[in-house]
Amino acid sequence: MTAQKPGLHPRNRHRSRYDMNALCQSCPQLQEFIVQTPAGEPSVNFADPLAVKALNKALLAHFYGVAQWDIPEGFLCPPVPGRADYIHHLADLLAEGNGGEIPKQATVLDIGTGANLIYPLIGAHEYGWRFTGSETGPEAFASAQAIINGNEGLTRAIRLRRQKDASMIFNGIIHKNENYDATMCNPPFHDSAATARAGSERKRRNLGQAEEGALNFGGQQHELWCEGGEVAFIEKMIAESKQFGRQVKWFTTLVSRGDNLPPLYRALTDVGAVKVVKKEMAQGQKQSRFIAWSFMDDAKRRRPF
Repeated sequence: MTAQKPGLHPRNRHRSRYDMNALCQSCPQLQEFIVQTPAGEPSVNFADPLAVKALNKALLAHFYGVAQWDIPEGFLCPPVPGRADYIHHLADLLAEGNGGEIPKQATVLDIGTGANLIYPLIGAHEYGWRFTGSETGPEAFASAQAIINGNEGLTRAIRLRRQKDASMIFNGIIHKNENYDATMCNPPFHDSAATARAGSERKRRNLGQAEEGALNFGGQQHELWCEGGEVAFIEKMIAESKQFGRQVKWFTTLVSRGDNLPPLYRALTDVGAVKVVKKEMAQGQKQSRFIAWSFMDDAKRRRPF
């Protein structure tokens, strides 16, 4: 029997340990990064960013039908299982307002979709949802667009919009007559470049990677940190969301630390959110969560479109 990873959503395709042979068949490039564990099982060196990127390519090809996927050097390489969990828990949230059925034609806005385009790729494959991805950086935008263009069918499922004003989140992205079932976001969680660097160095040490000459794990400034950190970013998102409360059913965002929640709940009370939900997630020992809020009471909710 294959060992299960504790905590992942029941629909998450990554609950079992990786079948490295099957992944190598889907992405032959992964083969050059395969190492043997002390128990003699195939794995990859998670301290090697190139190995992690090759594993991501293989996971996306094998489970989500993404034939062409790449990111520029120095950009965030996302852990696929945890990203998939956000999508599946979001699906459960949307089902709650849809008679227990996950909507087949949901429209979702991914704020800061990144060079990796991870949430739209998973959500479009798993549920057939349509995504709009916003992005501020030209290189990340070009990378995400290349992924869309390189995979058959994605141009119909995913569109990108460039956020020209980096101080704005929804303004300039949600157009006047548009409606969304949900927004999602993985916000920058550090409050300065120094704390972001310290976090990367801690991660390298935990993986046993020497600091000297170590390859970058990835993450541009806007991916990793912003003035005031995660709380300030999400507070801005909450303040802006009120303006679009009649166009979006659920605003959602990841919150990296539980002790960041109290000021965010206060901000949601201040803007008059009608409904606030917290969804707990876990991947092994790592705990995470997202919060969701809505300005529509159930009587006013639009039917899914």
